[in-house]
Amino acid sequence: MRLIKARVQGYRSIIDTGYFDVENLKTIMVGPNESGKTAILQALQKLNPPKNMPLFDPLRDYPRSKYDTDIKHNGINPAIFTVVEGHFILDENEKKEMPEGFANITYVFGRYLNNSDWNRIENGIPYPKYSEIDKDLKRLSAHIDETFKTKSPTSTIFPSTSLNTITTGLNASSEIKSDLVKKLDKWLDDNLQYIDETNNAEEQRYDKLKNILQISDNRLKALTICKAKMPTFILFNNYFRIKPSIHLAKLAERNASNVMDDAQYDYGNNCLLKFLGFTADELSKDGDTSSFNLNDKTQFQQYKDKLDKRNYAINAATIRLTNAIIEVWNPKNNKKDANKLRIIVDGQYLKVVVEDELGVEVELDQRSEGFQWLVSFFVVFFAEAEDKHKNTILLLDEPGLSLHALKQVEFQETVTKLSDKNQTIFTTHSPFLIGVNELDIVRVVEMTDRKIGTIVNTSLTATDSGALLPLQEALGYNLAQSLFFHKKNMVLEGLTDYWYLEAISELLKEAAKTSLDENIAMLPANCASKVVYYATILHAQDLKVAALLDSDAEGETAATQDVLVNALGNKRILRTKSVYKGIVATPEIEDLFRETLIKIAKNDLGWDAENEATLQKTRPIVNIIADVAKKDFSKFKLAKAFLRWARSNSLNDLSNEEQTYAENLITTINKALK
Repeated sequence: MRLIKARVQGYRSIIDTGYFDVENLKTIMVGPNESGKTAILQALQKLNPPKNMPLFDPLRDYPRSKYDTDIKHNGINPAIFTVVEGHFILDENEKKEMPEGFANITYVFGRYLNNSDWNRIENGIPYPKYSEIDKDLKRLSAHIDETFKTKSPTSTIFPSTSLNTITTGLNASSEIKSDLVKKLDKWLDDNLQYIDETNNAEEQRYDKLKNILQISDNRLKALTICKAKMPTFILFNNYFRIKPSIHLAKLAERNASNVMDDAQYDYGNNCLLKFLGFTADELSKDGDTSSFNLNDKTQFQQYKDKLDKRNYAINAATIRLTNAIIEVWNPKNNKKDANKLRIIVDGQYLKVVVEDELGVEVELDQRSEGFQWLVSFFVVFFAEAEDKHKNTILLLDEPGLSLHALKQVEFQETVTKLSDKNQTIFTTHSPFLIGVNELDIVRVVEMTDRKIGTIVNTSLTATDSGALLPLQEALGYNLAQSLFFHKKNMVLEGLTDYWYLEAISELLKEAAKTSLDENIAMLPANCASKVVYYATILHAQDLKVAALLDSDAEGETAATQDVLVNALGNKRILRTKSVYKGIVATPEIEDLFRETLIKIAKNDLGWDAENEATLQKTRPIVNIIADVAKKDFSKFKLAKAFLRWARSNSLNDLSNEEQTYAENLITTINKALK
């Protein structure tokens, strides 16, 4: 089951985030300090948290400035005030388990401030209305009464009497559900004996009513299945840490008394034990020999088997944990590093140590903050997921802050791998955790006014420029990494050109046609005039450089500048019009995919430009869509929508002409930088 949309209200700094979309695999939330990113993750976790996790506390969690008016003086009712709401869709296997007509539903689940919950189904067969069965019930009831008179001539209470009791108060729009379904179904079953078997019309009426009531049963069954399949939300933040040495008996006492020495550490420590498959109390007592007679061979063997079993389980878990950490800490295995973990139980102490290539063991707290964070992260994740990784949503609050920048870049790949099996939402300030091709999965969080509270923007915009800083830094870092380090460089007018090229390259690759040379670095210059500067600077470093320019006025001006022509030569100044064969006089890159973008603009963004595009065939499609969308238009929105479309479609979903343009464009770029 996948989360596709969520909303949080009345939680700490949040008045109402508004609905925000959640990506199928990985969603990134960025925003300045105190914007409410952590609060969003905390609220989401309470949709369906791991066992024994606390839920909402109105005094602690409801916005403090509104507590007196809303809670203390009954401004709202906690029993009907929804704090967090999630919209889910089913995967293919789950769809097969659903009743007929409910495979493609959206399941909506919410939790009230008093911690009770509600759910509903969208897109499934709706509950039948009383108007759909009213006439049939009355006619069937009249027929049953006639038969009843014959079989029970002395009775004065007819079946219609009990039916009237059941249906009293119903109107045409009343939904047939819950207890009403049970009562009507029982009435039909009880009175089946009074239906004349030779009367086909009444037999069919009876079957029709039973089928209509079955819809309600199926809807209830669908709700029950969906609730049971709700993913667990696991939240990990930077405060959870694993202690290098745990006194088992004392931890067991704290757990029993529910008085934690340090709640954050004890949570991490209990997760470690849960991951190993033991409790503190079990391990504390495992070494106790008082219940065994070690002079007895049978009891001695029992005691030995018990300890061996414990050691085998700990060893297996340690190997799993070590492998997960090595994948991030030393993924290329090109240098020796202290990365082999050992978990040792000795008497009342459990120790976590790290062994280096010389065999030297040091306790975990003597390693770097970044390494400690990774160990703690994987322990909590493995423990709370309880091996149900395919039904877990992972919430990461500022992951990897203590990791070096290059380790963060590597951890970015780890999060991507995790999200293949575990839908992931994470917050970050770090540009190193945002891939330049991931800007379409970013949600910008901001709080410019505490009276308004935390808002999640649905596009890459924000009132506070600081909210966008990580995105700007991510682009800057990617550009800095690309400049002077790649022998082949393609300078583009803007970021949207980069997105289109990435998308069509992947489509062509999946279709086994061609793909963009992986050695080519694509550098968005932000505008056509800056292409000249980027290209000439890179050329001065003896690097291979080409430029792709639209065939509009700005692109024409840049393409004819002497400094660019002298630096690159005409063969490496690529124009969209050299690929495009249509009738648009000044084609831009979007015109290469004109038909598909018209559909995407209409279906995904609500910009219906079909008629205008037909009437204005020689005009660039971007200008046409911009006129239709008016103030809502953004080239970024259009390009992002194309990216999303490309991820769930294939090359054959482009028109034949567009497929030819795509292949020719990628081939031309590869040839220019061969």
